[in-house]
Amino acid sequence: MKTFIKNNLKIIFLIILIIGLYSGLQFFINFNLSDQINGIIRWIGIFMLLLLGYHYSKLTTWIFIGMIVGAEIGYDFPALGIELNILSKIFIKMIKTIIAPLLFGTLIVGIAGHSNIKQVGRLGWKSLLYFEVVTTIALAIGLIAINISKAGIGINHTGIKEELPPNIQAQGWKDLVLHIFPENFIKSIADGQVLQIVVFCLIFAISMMFVDKKVKRPILEFAESLSAIMFKFTDIIMYFAPFAVGGAIAYTIANLGIEVLHNLLLLLVTLYIALIVLVLFVFLPIIWIAKIPLKRFIKYVTQPVSIAFGTASSEAALPSAMENMEQFGVTREVVAFVLPTGLSFNLDGTTLYLALAAIFVAQAGGIELTISQQIIMLLTLMLTSKGVAGVARASLVILAATASSFGLPEWPIAAILGIDALMDMARTAVNTFGNCLATVVIGKWENELNIPNHDD
Repeated sequence: MKTFIKNNLKIIFLIILIIGLYSGLQFFINFNLSDQINGIIRWIGIFMLLLLGYHYSKLTTWIFIGMIVGAEIGYDFPALGIELNILSKIFIKMIKTIIAPLLFGTLIVGIAGHSNIKQVGRLGWKSLLYFEVVTTIALAIGLIAINISKAGIGINHTGIKEELPPNIQAQGWKDLVLHIFPENFIKSIADGQVLQIVVFCLIFAISMMFVDKKVKRPILEFAESLSAIMFKFTDIIMYFAPFAVGGAIAYTIANLGIEVLHNLLLLLVTLYIALIVLVLFVFLPIIWIAKIPLKRFIKYVTQPVSIAFGTASSEAALPSAMENMEQFGVTREVVAFVLPTGLSFNLDGTTLYLALAAIFVAQAGGIELTISQQIIMLLTLMLTSKGVAGVARASLVILAATASSFGLPEWPIAAILGIDALMDMARTAVNTFGNCLATVVIGKWENELNIPNHDD
């Protein structure tokens, strides 16, 4: 079968292209063909896509195919599309099970494993200060961008109103502050209060810094094993993602119509524009202020950024980034500390996406968030985003946690997953670019940057 597909790959691509163009033109031009014939033509295209998915056998490809199949089912068979919503519900439930153990493992390892105050000293606090400033700016850009584009507004969600939680009640600042601190760690996990989980983990990790190595070693090893296992857990769940995406898109289109795809496209465009703004108006000024040679930096950052974009994984780009930053002129000690730490604490593209996507979810659900509520969400994401690892679609876990904490609907999250592959590549590339820049900036701050004169 694969041999047949391989030999006729160009023909399959051509058929998909022609049918795709034909289907797209249907929105603008009426070819006077019956709905049945148009449906048959579209399903022929879907069959070709399935052959393509069988050939490439990549998760990203199958997620895209799942989105197309789900859209067609929701359009042609709305009753079936509504029933398929159970697939996305199962997926979201499984994602939620990851949140607490993943945050516990990653934050313990990230802080207690690397941020020993007595050993790291100035390098530690300078790195963390830089990370927090830049990621907070990235979050703010995400919030501003989605409030300008309003990509989630306009979706007629009355058909799924029963799934929407009640509107968020206004709270005083005392209530908001008290809500941050857990009274029972297990209860916080059961209630999905991700910020309380983060606060507990932060205090727990800081406490580990001040105990004997023999005492903290078992916990640290447990946290490392737990985080590694939970990432594999995430990988396993992601194999179910094409079915979840298909079910979510089918359900959404069955209830809301094909027009919802316009909102998802607008979300995608908003993200790309926001990331470009981050690079042009935040990263480039930092390069200028720090007096970093731009051409040389671009030369050495191109390879790891390309790997990050192609694989949608910051971890995959890490070896190349470490090697290239040393060649750029940063000392090995700084590179070895900043880049791995930044993998959890300095994911600028991902944090921007999380702010943008969280507000999109609220807009899609018809929930109006005040400025103060959005700021609280920003502060929450500023902390929870530190638990995001540099693996593909791990940010979905944090997005689901944030939505749960703020009483936002779940169905837009599964719908977003349909275009998440396209968003993931861009934000991961920005993550790697920002991490490399942070390494150079910290290196220069510590006088650990030695650029050869002949390469200037």
